[in-house]
Amino acid sequence: MSYLVDKAKNYVAEKVTNMKKPEANLTDVDLTNVSRKGMECLAKVTVDNPYVHPIPICEISYILKSATRVIATGTIPDPGSLKANGQTVLDVTVKVPHSVLVSLVRDIAVDWDIDYELEVSLVIDIPIFGNFTIPLSNKGEIKLPSIKDLF
Repeated sequence: MSYLVDKAKNYVAEKVTNMKKPEANLTDVDLTNVSRKGMECLAKVTVDNPYVHPIPICEISYILKSATRVIATGTIPDPGSLKANGQTVLDVTVKVPHSVLVSLVRDIAVDWDIDYELEVSLVIDIPIFGNFTIPLSNKGEIKLPSIKDLF
């Protein structure tokens, strides 16, 4: 009897291991707003759902770093669901307070941009398996608008 149970466990484990899972990419990070309160960036996350049913997204969390310093963190609870058998583009708005921008003056003054690393964790609820986290990360630079861009 235990032989049959072990064989069934191995069969299920093999099927679960080979099962397709949603895949995601952090495709774009752009500066959307600069004001006296701070700066806002918009990150686009593209997620491919291979299942025939929509999958609920539990939360999206992010950490924005510059020069290995954390400059912004946040969580977006319950942002919706992934389309069935399709691609979903999620917008992640990252807000950086003015006080943090002031501390980045040395980096900004050199080349008028902010070198960044953005880490995004997408937590989705896959039936039977439970919560599944897709970690993403992107490095780059955010160009700041010059005075002539403002006028």
